[in-house]
Amino acid sequence: MKQYQKLLLGFVLGVVIGLIGYYYVPQKSFPFMKSFTDICTLTGAVFLRMIFMVVVPLLVSALILGVFELGKGRGLGAVAKRSMAFTLILSFLAVIIAVTLTNVMQPGVGLTFDKEALASNQGVLSIQKNVQAAKDKPWYQYFIDLIPQNPIDSAARAFGGEIIALMVFALMFGYALSMIVEDEDNPFIKMLDTIFKASLKIIEWAMMLAPYGIFAIVFNTTYRLGAGFLQNVAYFAGVVVLGLLIQQFVVYAFCLKVFAKTNPWQFFKKCQEVYVYAFSTASSNATLPIALDTAENVLKMPAKISRFVLTCGASANQNGTALFEGVVVLFLAQVYGINLSIENQLVVVLMAVLAGVGTAGVPGGSLPLIAILCVQVGVPPEGMGLILGVDRFLDMCRTTLNVSGDLVIAKLVSETVPAEISGDTHSNISA
Repeated sequence: MKQYQKLLLGFVLGVVIGLIGYYYVPQKSFPFMKSFTDICTLTGAVFLRMIFMVVVPLLVSALILGVFELGKGRGLGAVAKRSMAFTLILSFLAVIIAVTLTNVMQPGVGLTFDKEALASNQGVLSIQKNVQAAKDKPWYQYFIDLIPQNPIDSAARAFGGEIIALMVFALMFGYALSMIVEDEDNPFIKMLDTIFKASLKIIEWAMMLAPYGIFAIVFNTTYRLGAGFLQNVAYFAGVVVLGLLIQQFVVYAFCLKVFAKTNPWQFFKKCQEVYVYAFSTASSNATLPIALDTAENVLKMPAKISRFVLTCGASANQNGTALFEGVVVLFLAQVYGINLSIENQLVVVLMAVLAGVGTAGVPGGSLPLIAILCVQVGVPPEGMGLILGVDRFLDMCRTTLNVSGDLVIAKLVSETVPAEISGDTHSNISA
């Protein structure tokens, strides 16, 4: 059985057995289930920790090596420009899809709820606290925060919002190396390559546990929520999923066919393992190691381009998040009976695109930014309590699109830069 089939089997069994347990073996009536869910928590946590513990060394080494190689060949500018252009274009199209679908299907019209109970929801209060902290920060502080005062400290706090600052350090350091290091046999470059390969080896070990880890994570989620978590906002969730499917199978497929001259269906098939992994973990950062391996060894992209695009894209390319944010803001406006003007909807489009670029690649990383966006256009942010129950499922869906978008952009860049920049399918420094 192939690896992606094992991952898919673990996921399906997690859903099916979790639903059976939720409806027929509830923990209140069967106390032994507490021990089983604890074992699943342990298994899932060990699996994820093995992945997360190498994300920082993998990201830093891959990004420095990618920028170093591109800088030596003076191709960094071309790759960076194309990466940013494709990211902004695809994010813009994603939000346009979101706004169009929400205006046409109107998932928030006629929805009734207890506004007072919603405003006192603990999840909403936590989000509002983060929003207030963001609002109190002066505009220039956002730019200052991009440059780490201490890269080691930023690495330690990478999953607390410092990962973009760490990426900026790696970009600058890699480019500086390209200007002072004469050849690729330099001991420091070899050390970075060794760190990269060792990180991938740990990922290999984690992938042996992956089917069991994914089963454990999905089982616990399903056993805790059951199937009923979709009922209250099923129409809203359907609109989001439809938008994500259009972005994946229409927009991405079109771009691959036209710009990369690639069969999109074969491309998607080769990425199956990455998609299952992204869906199960709901984390772009956790999926980065598998995406890097797939790009280089399955899709045969140039290592120096795939490392640069994918490591940056894990935080800077969030098409699915941008689409989700657009749907949520317009959905909540409909729920509260607020008629957003064309100007306000354009604000939603622009801010969702920018927010998608700056969203943390971890589960739930988009919620504070959505709340800020709601405030900007006059929509009560406490309405987000309506979607918290279904957010985990939608987070899994949009993360899959985010990761797929990273791979698509890496392919588009690889096929559109001059041949002397992309070089052979594998660089001299490859895993």
